[in-house]
Amino acid sequence: MHMLPNPPADLVRKDKNFTALGLDADTYVTREAVIDLLLRHPALMQRPIIVKGRKAVIARPSEKVLELFS
Repeated sequence: MHMLPNPPADLVRKDKNFTALGLDADTYVTREAVIDLLLRHPALMQRPIIVKGRKAVIARPSEKVLELFS
C-alpha cells in the first residue's frame, strides 16, 4: 500500500540545488530512481511529510495537512 497519493517524483524538490547538481527531472520519475536520488541527496526531499494512520501528505503548502482529515 502506498501512503502518499502523489507520484514518486513529487517527493523531489526541483529547486536551485536540484538545478545546480545538473539533474534532469525526467530522470527521476520512478520510485527506484527517486529513492536512489534522495539517498544520495537527502536535502532534495520535499518536507514536511505528515503521516496519519495509513495516509500521508507532502504538507506544502501547510493546508495540505487537512487532506488527512477528510
